[in-house]
Amino acid sequence: MIPTIRNKFNAQFSEAKYENYLAELEVKYPGCVEFRIAETPLFVPKAFKKKLIEVSEYISNVILGTDFNKLTEQATPVEYKVPNETPFPECVVMDFAVTKNAYDELEPQLIELQGFPSLFAFEILQDHTIRNNYAIPDGFGGYLNGYNEFKYINHLKNLIQGTNHKHTILLELFPHQQKTRIDFYCTQQYTGIPIVCISEIYNKGNKLYYEREGNDFLIERIYNRLVWDELKTQPAEIQLKRDLLLKDLDVEWVNHPNHFYRISKYLLPFLSHKYVPEAIQLNLLVNIPKHLEEWVLKPLYSFAGQGVLIDVTEEAITNITNKAQWILQKKVDYAPIVITPTGPAKAEIRLFCFYDAIQKKYIATNNLTRLSKGKMIGVDYNKTATWVGGSLAYFEND
Repeated sequence: MIPTIRNKFNAQFSEAKYENYLAELEVKYPGCVEFRIAETPLFVPKAFKKKLIEVSEYISNVILGTDFNKLTEQATPVEYKVPNETPFPECVVMDFAVTKNAYDELEPQLIELQGFPSLFAFEILQDHTIRNNYAIPDGFGGYLNGYNEFKYINHLKNLIQGTNHKHTILLELFPHQQKTRIDFYCTQQYTGIPIVCISEIYNKGNKLYYEREGNDFLIERIYNRLVWDELKTQPAEIQLKRDLLLKDLDVEWVNHPNHFYRISKYLLPFLSHKYVPEAIQLNLLVNIPKHLEEWVLKPLYSFAGQGVLIDVTEEAITNITNKAQWILQKKVDYAPIVITPTGPAKAEIRLFCFYDAIQKKYIATNNLTRLSKGKMIGVDYNKTATWVGGSLAYFEND
């Protein structure tokens, strides 16, 4: 994105540096990085950063607006509604494609939202490891809005544990088998919270517990990493644990499970901004657009790009029975702006937005970046490519 810096990085790159980078990621938690790590970070000019912050603040204001709960009241499936929902989530993540407009200017376009945590802790480790193995130019950093590592970790701790630091667990389905488990271990390292599988929880009345070495531990707060859609295909004993979480329990959530549905594809049709592509809930579609090659079809209740239809046809739209659970979104053309030795790559930047209780707003704090050479950003579309995968954006300072 900044030609002089890109050219210098590529000229100084070597496979040995990349192998050292990967090896260093493996040192603390061997075998725990199961997703591809890209050979390069992304270097982002301040003009583009300004656009990212502008649109993230617009979206944040919608989420904190008085109409938000009314707009999204039908978002959560009835069978998955969890009691004691908080008014808004502690964190929101926003995925933006790097595109070019009609004037050949770089601009972000929103791809998806999540009212759900991301790899918040892993990116701290990745920043260290990149800097240990590559020369990052002065005046560039992965943190935003005046954040640095110290401030970011403190905010992350308070976000996860709460200001009163109740006993908090990281809850996931079979956490030590997940592809993103490196983030769970980093979260435990930086915050000290235990990692608990949903299979381990049980209740006594409206109190929730897990057991370690014969001792009962009261769960007061849950750092929620469960993807509820993933639970419905699990054995009966896991689904019983899921049903336990649907009870009126004396426990706090970060984020509350209902926000997974409210702040996702469901919210997209309610957004209107030059950096947010048009989206329509399929059951509200009056006429099928003429140029369907300009649209993508997305199921509301899926994750990691599952079920997304890129090549949309009238037949595909007609054959969908429950149209209220799908959206049609204007297709975004990712610009091939990352020059690599094996051909240009496209980029997507995920902003980590944390709620600040003092300022009463969300603040973009850090990022995760993914590079791709396929139709979509994801492992299945980049199986044989190089210079693709998970990375980090370094933003030019103001």
